[in-house]
Amino acid sequence: MSNLNKKVAVVTGATGGIGFQVAKRLGQDGYTVVLNGIEDEEGAKRVKELEAEGISAEYIGFDVTSDDAVTKNITAIGEKYGQIDVLVNNAGGLGGRSRFEEMTTEFYRFVMALNLDSVFFASRAAIPFLKKSDNPSIINYTSNAGWNAGGPGAGIYGTSKAGVHAITRALAKDLAEYKIRVNAVSPGTIDTPFHAQIKATKPEVFASWANSILLGRIGKPEEVASVISFLASKDASFITAETIQIGGGQALGI
Repeated sequence: MSNLNKKVAVVTGATGGIGFQVAKRLGQDGYTVVLNGIEDEEGAKRVKELEAEGISAEYIGFDVTSDDAVTKNITAIGEKYGQIDVLVNNAGGLGGRSRFEEMTTEFYRFVMALNLDSVFFASRAAIPFLKKSDNPSIINYTSNAGWNAGGPGAGIYGTSKAGVHAITRALAKDLAEYKIRVNAVSPGTIDTPFHAQIKATKPEVFASWANSILLGRIGKPEEVASVISFLASKDASFITAETIQIGGGQALGI
């Protein structure tokens, strides 16, 4: 099957929160969107939501921490559609909290695999298909923790996100000759299901987080999606090796 006349975007970790809004926005921009995740029922539900809006979409379940699974599935996507125009390495997460003295090697390797290895695996597999696009782009996710090393127990998360910042620039250097642009976004506090528990049980705490944001409010997933839409577009054709903060000034602190 060839889809050479249709732009194709692959979004990892796209069954909920920011990832789904990114997939939705890219679909609205005219891309065929391939959603990845590990919750197959949720993935199928999300595809139906997109298709109801006239968006061409499919879901493929695989674990982004697995070299073999990522390589196999990204390659299959590229071969099916003939090209990949945008790869959004959205999958990632805190993974839990552990201070270094008590941290197990298993936990260390899991968090690094989830946030950094996944970017490497997916990007490497997508490169041959990105080369076939007339506006190829990789977009990664880092975090304020990549600069400040994270809060208590989140040091290895911060370390992994610092790695994403570095690999973004390294990939941009490596792929510039193929006109593949590589950028990253660094979302601040965004209102997603990730915060659902504290929002439900301690709404005053959730609301107080806005006090550390210059613009005085929590961000929305759609606001992250709009920046990614821009970075993927030809309007951003001269932007590469950059990291864009999407946090209402949160990174500056107040």
